[in-house]
Amino acid sequence: MSHPEPESGGRAAAWYESWTEGPDSPWRHRPDPDFEREYSTLTYERDGRIARITFNRPDKGNAITPHTPRDLAHAVERADLDPRVHVIVVSGRGKGFCGGYDLDMFAEQSFAGEDGPDEVTGTVLDPVVNAINHNPQGVWDPMIDYAMMSRFTKGFASLMHANKPTVAKLHGFAIAGGTDIALHADQIICADDTKIGYPPTRVWGIPAAGLWAHRLGDQRAKRLLFTGDCISGKQAADWGLAVESCPAEELDERTEALVERIARMPVNQLIMAKLALNSALNTQGVANSAMISTVFDGISRHTREGYAFQTRSATVGFREAVRERDEPYGDHKRAQFEW
Repeated sequence: MSHPEPESGGRAAAWYESWTEGPDSPWRHRPDPDFEREYSTLTYERDGRIARITFNRPDKGNAITPHTPRDLAHAVERADLDPRVHVIVVSGRGKGFCGGYDLDMFAEQSFAGEDGPDEVTGTVLDPVVNAINHNPQGVWDPMIDYAMMSRFTKGFASLMHANKPTVAKLHGFAIAGGTDIALHADQIICADDTKIGYPPTRVWGIPAAGLWAHRLGDQRAKRLLFTGDCISGKQAADWGLAVESCPAEELDERTEALVERIARMPVNQLIMAKLALNSALNTQGVANSAMISTVFDGISRHTREGYAFQTRSATVGFREAVRERDEPYGDHKRAQFEW
């Protein structure tokens, strides 16, 4: 008994067709999804097989707000669900990728928000609730703190847990909480002069994502976190934190070359490769590292030194407190919005 030849056998390189392409696609007669949504902290665009997520608070160094992890997780899931998307790129508008948490709000203004009620009001992310929980004269509830910070980390971790490959494109600076986002991406590509690091380990912070040792190995991770020092994008590539670095003027071109090569791959091959490789990270204990690091991040903001930094920030302003923190290390002039 003879069997009919599959339709794909008559088309050259049919395996490079997208899930939605070809006469035998399960999506052949289905409409495109209606994913339209406005985000307060980022923009989303699908460009062929590439989903582009861009942090969009350039006047604030793309600093993180309570809306950032929710926006990022929604945008990543939007790309992950879309069968037309093969790869997700996250970047930042303005002078840098992300300068960490918005401490103009968190430190100087004691977490107090200025806007009216929204989806974070009355939740564990509520800035007013967390202001009360960060009062040096009050009682600290560590589980309120953990409930808040773990939600930030879960939102950022959407880049790692998405089925499809994610690429972080770094320029200018990826500092403090900005690294909690970037280190969750499957691939990091950056400009040679990008400033990357976690200065808040000097006081008032431990990287909640807990990824530095997984990405850099034990000694190099400790070299950075024991000092709060930063490295350049070029050094990040030399150390294996980034897959590639290049002159800033070439970053767009090099990033496009990388994501276009990834986007050519069959999406099911990409998903299987990512799941197989992520199994190694899971075996290393990434989830446990994040839990422990998030707990210690909360503790670091409620030590005697942590309260001193918070009180100083509220008294003289965050930038002055950061200058006092970093001046002994000689790098205070390049401080951004960071936590």
